[in-house]
Amino acid sequence: MRLINKAALITGGTSGIGQATVELFIEHGAKVAFTGRRKERGEAIAQQTGAVYIRADHHNEEDCATALVETLRAFDRLDILFNNAGIVTSGTAETTSSRDWFDVFNLNVTAVWRMSKLVIPVMRSQGGGVIINNASDWGLVGARNALAYATSKGAVIQMTRCMALDHAKDHIRVNAVCPGDTFVERWIEQGFFRGSVAIDEIAARESTEIPLGRVAESKEIAQAVLFLACEEASFVTGSTLVVDGGNTAQ
Repeated sequence: MRLINKAALITGGTSGIGQATVELFIEHGAKVAFTGRRKERGEAIAQQTGAVYIRADHHNEEDCATALVETLRAFDRLDILFNNAGIVTSGTAETTSSRDWFDVFNLNVTAVWRMSKLVIPVMRSQGGGVIINNASDWGLVGARNALAYATSKGAVIQMTRCMALDHAKDHIRVNAVCPGDTFVERWIEQGFFRGSVAIDEIAARESTEIPLGRVAESKEIAQAVLFLACEEASFVTGSTLVVDGGNTAQ
């Protein structure tokens, strides 16, 4: 029960890493609100876990504000924000469309800034808090055919460092988790990138490129988020916790 009496908001909590984090935080005693665009799935997860589902699309500034308002209405405080919502697109400098570029940056970067900007005054008034941003190992190294996505995650890492410096005096810790390839159901439905080809589940879980020989499970990333959220990480801020099976060590 490492998060007993803590209130958390998780964006993009209706699948993958977000859903796994909702479930793990609940297991550890947190009061959890989470957002997502798929209402039916969100309500089902809320019923299963006891978390509070807030329908929101973080492309929209108004939905970002609504997510915080509804969380405070439910819990009257907010101790932990996990900025998890994001999308993955493919493309080089030549093949990336303007639509994909701006869509990726609006959700992967701008929404992270918007949510952080909203919660920082709340956390400051409470005497502190924790912000965790979901970045990527591709934010630390180059990536082929993923220009917009990798660039957006590099921006998230730099935003994390800057916010950590700006708000250390407010006792707000800000860190990033940097997952490597992590299996999500979306891969077997629509492929690794948005709009790509579906992948066989067995093949998707294996990897010849990652030293450990496989991709991560969502719960393995959630466990890293849990560490950054709890008191064991009380002296950790401005850091990037890489959980990539050794990929960036090559």
